[in-house]
Amino acid sequence: MPAPRKYPPELRERAIRLVLDARASEAELSLNAACRRIAPMVAIPVDTLRGWCQRAEVDAGKRPGLTTDADQQIRALQREVSELRRANEILLAASSFFARELDPRLPW
Repeated sequence: MPAPRKYPPELRERAIRLVLDARASEAELSLNAACRRIAPMVAIPVDTLRGWCQRAEVDAGKRPGLTTDADQQIRALQREVSELRRANEILLAASSFFARELDPRLPW
């Protein structure tokens, strides 16, 4: 079970929108500077807000990287592969156990 979120999604969306608006109004404003300006207003740590904004840019296709949806899919597939490998190990062990019971002369 994932850990509970510390900040509500509405606050996250509002903070990201404020940073994007600040950067749009001032073209020379960097992401870091915009986050340092907006973070105290919404009572969020600067690094947290910067991470949210970077993730939003990746999801929007403005920054290279793995989107949130793709990352979730990969994690789900990795869990499934791990589960299937465990099941295969169990089946292999069971099949060799039953093969030995049927013919004790077999080397395994």
